[in-house]
Amino acid sequence: MDKEARRKLIGKRIALELKDGDFVNLGIGLPTEVANHIPPGIKVFFQSENGIMGVGLAPEPGKEDKSLINAGGGYITAIPGASYFDSCLSFSIIRGGHIDMTVLGALQVDQEGNLANWMIPGKLVPGMGGAMDLVTGARKVVIAMEHCDKHGNCKILKKCTLPLTAKNKVNLIVTEKAVMEVTSQGLVLREIVEGTTVEEIVKVTEATLTIPENVGTFKL
Repeated sequence: MDKEARRKLIGKRIALELKDGDFVNLGIGLPTEVANHIPPGIKVFFQSENGIMGVGLAPEPGKEDKSLINAGGGYITAIPGASYFDSCLSFSIIRGGHIDMTVLGALQVDQEGNLANWMIPGKLVPGMGGAMDLVTGARKVVIAMEHCDKHGNCKILKKCTLPLTAKNKVNLIVTEKAVMEVTSQGLVLREIVEGTTVEEIVKVTEATLTIPENVGTFKL
């Protein structure tokens, strides 16, 4: 599976978590793919913390509006009825508990629901951005990430080794291989991608997985 197919698979599966009327914040990069797979019959309001509620699909090539960008600087569109506001109001929405779900990328996640997604020591980073506020303020935190890094090392660990963004805040992890729920009993394997096995997922995951009697499957 190439990188684009992995991105589409993850975005499509996370989109199934959306509910009609949800206010949802999408992090930069991979999480933005979720907006391309909204299930039929529901309306979702996507927020970008730089000051817009009502983000639409990515614009077609050549139709970008330089006045419309997301928090990562990527071009966006706005749906009818979208609203614009300053950073103070944007973070009041987030910190005030008005975001139903946030979807964020991650460098590491562990079986306790800890998240590390803002820096690697020794590398230049722009800052934490809104991630610390989002994982604290949103009602549900979903992580969109590839299961392993480019060197083949699993990113879902027993314990994060990088500086944390937040402790015990992650609810769901979706990769191109599996869907895992963080519970008080640990990390539960809920679904695996079609064509693989539970044993294969356990083998490539450092974190300890609880395996329920029925594990579902998902596919493109």
